[in-house]
Amino acid sequence: MEAYYNCRQCMNRKVRILTRDGKIHEGKIVNVDRNNVYLETERRGNVTTSAFGPYGGFGYGNPILTLSLFTLLAIALI
Repeated sequence: MEAYYNCRQCMNRKVRILTRDGKIHEGKIVNVDRNNVYLETERRGNVTTSAFGPYGGFGYGNPILTLSLFTLLAIALI
């Protein structure tokens, strides 16, 4: 639950997220639910989202990356 509240406090702000597998993701948090955080990333070539939730999939604009709250290790405002 702590990850959920931390992400809620960072809504609509640019963040850097470190996951348990050592990956770093940067972008703006556009939504958080009890299981996932939805991160709007900057378009850099071909980008694949990790899930097709309410914000994933194909379309225009910046891609949305769906990350499980369980995998979050750290989050920092940038």
